[in-house]
Amino acid sequence: MLKQTMAGLRVLLVFTVLLGVLYPLGIWAVSRIPGLQSHAEGSVLTANGQAVGSSLIGIDPVPADPARDPYFHTRPTAASLPASGGSNKGGFNPDLVASVAERKAAIAQREGVSPDAVPADAVTASASGLDPDISIAYADLQIARVARNTGLPGAAVRALVAKYTSGDGIGIPGVNVPELNLAVAQAEAH
Repeated sequence: MLKQTMAGLRVLLVFTVLLGVLYPLGIWAVSRIPGLQSHAEGSVLTANGQAVGSSLIGIDPVPADPARDPYFHTRPTAASLPASGGSNKGGFNPDLVASVAERKAAIAQREGVSPDAVPADAVTASASGLDPDISIAYADLQIARVARNTGLPGAAVRALVAKYTSGDGIGIPGVNVPELNLAVAQAEAH
């Protein structure tokens, strides 16, 4: 019995060192390879030396005053933070259809357009609920409101949208909302 206990303790010690020390150190060393370091650090966005978010996590900004909403909005989420996840409701589920209709009406009112002008990604949740990108159409829909509420010229806001538009991921152009909102805040401060 003592022999088995000692063998078990040796195995525990070996695996603790391997998986608790050597493996994490190996992963950390790989993350230091040039070209991987920025991705390994979480794509942190900073302003004035302070971490203010991540370019990979889209969290919808909540304005202090809904009548003066100065930022771009992400796609809706079916999850409640800190959890992430989509909904398993099908396209014909009455609750989902009602939720999409409510979102469409709210966004149309916020942006001052007809509900038919609201793009699909503005009212349908992403798979994780934390998607940082929106379509160019949804960003374009928000430009007038952001310009009006920040005091920035519409052309300047449109230029910021163009600057933060990319074809990352699967190659479909999208606008990175966390990066764009940080740029809007910095432009508004100047």
